[in-house]
Amino acid sequence: MESIYLLIPISVLLVFGIALAFWWSVRSGQFDDLEGPGFRVLMDDQPPPAVDANKGKGEANAAKAEEV
Repeated sequence: MESIYLLIPISVLLVFGIALAFWWSVRSGQFDDLEGPGFRVLMDDQPPPAVDANKGKGEANAAKAEEV
């Protein structure tokens, strides 16, 4: 029976903490757009632009050609 004197205040504090976290999430807009992130997963990303493998190596290739 003595444990109930400890468990009731702990449970009240826990409920208060959960209510505070829920209040913060509603006020900060966490529940504004519930469908958007689900559709964002399905959208394809733009492919990265093709990079020329020889770009930037022209000077190094020219230096090697002069050495030979």
